[in-house]
Amino acid sequence: MTSGSTALSAQDAHLFDIRLERSRTDLLEPFDRLYGHLPTADAARARLLDTLAANWAARPDALKAMDLERDLNPDWFLRPDRMGYVFYVDRFAGRLRDVLDHLDYLEELGITYLHIMPLLKPRDGDNDGGYSVQDYRAINPAYGTMDDFEEVTTALRARGISTCIDMVLNHTAREHEWAEKARAGDPHYQAYYRLFDDRETPDRFEETLLEIFPDQAPGNFTWDDAMGKWVWTTFNTHQWDLNWENPDVLIEIVDIMLHLANRGAEVLRLDAVAFMWKRLGTDCQNQPEVHDILQILRAACRIAAAGIIHKAEAIVSPINLIPYLGAGRHTGKVGNLAYHNSLMVQFWSSLAARDTTLMTRVLTDHFPVGHRNATWATYLRCHDDIGWAITDEDAGALGFSGAGHRDFLAEFYRGNFEGSFARGGLFQYNPATNDKRSNGALASLAGLEAATSDGERDDAIARILMGHALIASFGGIPLLYMGDEIGLLNDMDWAANSHGEDDSRWMHRPFMDWTKAARRTKPGTTEQRLFTGIQKIIKARARTPLIHGAVPREILETHQSALFAFRRRDEVGALICVFNFSEEPRHLPVQWFHDVGVMEFQDVLGGAALEERDGAIFIPPYAALWCA
Repeated sequence: MTSGSTALSAQDAHLFDIRLERSRTDLLEPFDRLYGHLPTADAARARLLDTLAANWAARPDALKAMDLERDLNPDWFLRPDRMGYVFYVDRFAGRLRDVLDHLDYLEELGITYLHIMPLLKPRDGDNDGGYSVQDYRAINPAYGTMDDFEEVTTALRARGISTCIDMVLNHTAREHEWAEKARAGDPHYQAYYRLFDDRETPDRFEETLLEIFPDQAPGNFTWDDAMGKWVWTTFNTHQWDLNWENPDVLIEIVDIMLHLANRGAEVLRLDAVAFMWKRLGTDCQNQPEVHDILQILRAACRIAAAGIIHKAEAIVSPINLIPYLGAGRHTGKVGNLAYHNSLMVQFWSSLAARDTTLMTRVLTDHFPVGHRNATWATYLRCHDDIGWAITDEDAGALGFSGAGHRDFLAEFYRGNFEGSFARGGLFQYNPATNDKRSNGALASLAGLEAATSDGERDDAIARILMGHALIASFGGIPLLYMGDEIGLLNDMDWAANSHGEDDSRWMHRPFMDWTKAARRTKPGTTEQRLFTGIQKIIKARARTPLIHGAVPREILETHQSALFAFRRRDEVGALICVFNFSEEPRHLPVQWFHDVGVMEFQDVLGGAALEERDGAIFIPPYAALWCA
């Protein structure tokens, strides 16, 4: 075994060495590309290997057994029984231990993957919703302790539910121990951050940098009086960007990730990964070195905690997004999951326009049919705002203005466009570029808040269920945000419930309403229709092998602008999924279904034969069909 200072049983030492040899090249080749030129490279490489060995030695036996099981079943996260749920602890249950009281609810719904939103100890006060981390090794005291976390993850694992937590990679809070030591003048820790004595270099970088939060944190650098230096702060003044050119930062983060894995985290959501590497003359996003870092982190976990996977939080353009699931020399070696932001944006775009032409183009032209050892996290909304990522090139190719369409979507989902069914809000409007991002809970954006008649309510429920059928079948792990299964609306009193943050995204992060949740068993209620409808989708997904993440997906042309379709096909058979994005019924010729491979004309999702009328299959308003 590599480390002479860590005692292991002969069996564990042998297993460690096997896994080290399996991933040695994946670990060390990118390490040497990034740091091999440094005089400290040999020592840093040795410390990295010692860190892996020490964390493997500390790994609990139950988790080592899980590692072995997942080595033997490496597709565990690609299987169709994976279904995700996302919440903030305090909004779902109160404290961590209170989550244990609601495990029956999660199991009833069919959840097998649970993303618990920022758990690690944040700075006091404004902390970007928990993403300004003061201590990676402690749980937010408002939620509980690390022992509570371990108890909860153990209980979840016993029910077949994998725990996902956030690991912020781009920055720490300025109150983090490393930053405090840097502010006190320690040169070792000052090298953990990107610091400047004057504005000359920051000003040169600013020429090509974007502002992430122009309203609340303009610029990308902050003056610190204690050090007498400028600090790189991409997101907020209290979030100090780490210096990933320093291998000490890498080794610290590897150690922390493995520590969290040893306490029961099974999925690490790697936050703000696109920003980690800086290069003058660029926007300092999606630099090639980022993928070397992610490959090192992935290889490190495959060696010392083989049962966990990584999810990259990279909300970027399609051309930049694909590498986060592996491309070129990084194929199959970086993230196992990445958010399919484009699918989410195109869902809302198509709903507003009642036209899927742009959706079909974007998902056909910019995305591969599958990935090696990786898949998507699909979603309709998350805790964050919606940025209308419609490119001028894609819009122009279809004969309309990208800027005009982005403005239309922002106004439509604010409820400002005539005929809009949505009720959302505006986020971070930039008048210089007319960039408008949107806030809103799923049910409010889909029309439930504005519904004044049974018909409007029916349409809103149908939109929500159609969307969940889409993300459940497209490929990957679908993520359901807390409360969407019972139709929670915008929290219009968000300012009073935002922990003091002036951040309107809290509008779509409401508290769970357990009184509403109890109505999920009362026939005819909105809560019952949504809950049982989503539950039905989850059950249908779990019993449909062709939804496995490794099965390729092909976008199909329906020649009807309101319809979107794709095919999942392997050597055994095919699954054809069709979605109606309008409030009007549509018809597709029976011959179209024959041509794309439908043999039995059964709706896998609905459990009944497809309805034929005059040589065509009837597709109701806002319907989803999974056809075999």
